[in-house]
Amino acid sequence: MAAIRILTGSVYGGALLTARKIKEELEAEGHQVTVLETPALEDITGNDDALLVCTSTTGQGEIPDNLLPFYLALREQLPQQPGRPFGIIVLGDSSYGDTFCGAGDLMEEALYETAARKVGETLRIDALETMEPEAEALPWVKEWVNGI
Repeated sequence: MAAIRILTGSVYGGALLTARKIKEELEAEGHQVTVLETPALEDITGNDDALLVCTSTTGQGEIPDNLLPFYLALREQLPQQPGRPFGIIVLGDSSYGDTFCGAGDLMEEALYETAARKVGETLRIDALETMEPEAEALPWVKEWVNGI
């Protein structure tokens, strides 16, 4: 069974709720899951748990305030994470055009710079099509966890 840290970025609570549902589901299958509501760089540097980013997108494709300090520290310090598995679930609104799910792209780029290894495709959940993001996230995460 895997140890997983879910890094959440949430403005109105949708991404956090989704992360908590994922935690429930994965723990029921025997995985060890930690949901980090205000992640700090120290949350990932002292272990080698798989990382799952579950974030909404705010403004014009930006990272939510509670995840932003982690993102900035990651970009500044670039703690090397060679081969560490990660995945991205990002919530957005496709009416924003080019910035749709931009927070996920930013987090992916930052994690690649640490030499982490992406598992699976990014799950992009469109608020215009899905009222319950966890309904899309749970089947995706079951497949993702098999790849780590």
